[in-house]
Amino acid sequence: MANRHLARSVVLQVLFERDTSGSNMTTDQCLGRLADYGQEFGARDSDGPFMRNLLQLTISKQKEIDEVITRAAPEWPLDKIASIDRNILRLGLAELLFADRTQVPAKVAINEAIELAKNFGGSSSSKFVNGVLGAVYIELGEPGKADGGTRTNKTKTAKEDMKMELLAGAVVFARSADEVYLAFVHDIFGHWTISKGKVEAGEDVQQGAIREIKEEMNLDIKIIEELGTNEYLANDSQAPGGKKIKRVTYFLAESPFVDITLGSSGGLDDAQWFPLGSVGDLNFYDDALTKIIIPAIKALSRITQKN
Repeated sequence: MANRHLARSVVLQVLFERDTSGSNMTTDQCLGRLADYGQEFGARDSDGPFMRNLLQLTISKQKEIDEVITRAAPEWPLDKIASIDRNILRLGLAELLFADRTQVPAKVAINEAIELAKNFGGSSSSKFVNGVLGAVYIELGEPGKADGGTRTNKTKTAKEDMKMELLAGAVVFARSADEVYLAFVHDIFGHWTISKGKVEAGEDVQQGAIREIKEEMNLDIKIIEELGTNEYLANDSQAPGGKKIKRVTYFLAESPFVDITLGSSGGLDDAQWFPLGSVGDLNFYDDALTKIIIPAIKALSRITQKN
């Protein structure tokens, strides 16, 4: 058994014991049991920091993780999921959603959880875990999907025959007195992000962005300029090969500084205005931050300086 996989197995034992005891174990008690299980399983001392960090991360983020499980598997109430499966999901989602992706790529987090399900769960556990984590992975935009040497070329070739779905969104700003504000939506995976949605038949991307912002945040926007596009692969059972390309065009747009009302779009639980100076403290997806939000702030700085 690989060293890190063994380490995750040890963490799982503690999570399972904590869960079956009614989550009454303190973090210190959990860390004590981690040492006991580590010795029992033959874990190396060098894996101690990894195990402790993963255990503490999973426990500290359990509330958010359980909300994600509930939304990703609505037909399975949390208390009806087998305890071992529930805790494999918690561990896998802790790594998928909150771990450093340079240390634990998304696909590694998913594959490791599936292996835990095969080793410790029932006959259908691995399929269930794969389904839930796969659904979350798609909602995240399939990070790291194209990673890996020669596979990248194959993916590019396959894309030529794939169906493309157009989406549009906007980084929305408003002015109030001497302050500039940006509007973002919050998703069920704990990230602030850019409001976006599918471009409907008969619309161009600008019209799609204007309508989407109105539906998701009840804001009437004026498009200022295009910020760029982002493409990623998504599952589509109706498309050839079961995949399609989603292409999102983002704009910088201005709105009156009025109250935001969150629409009924799935996967979102909040929407707010933020003063420009506080945006750097928000939890964004890395690609959205570097590719869209930072360029939006730079464009906004240029625009406001002119005015």
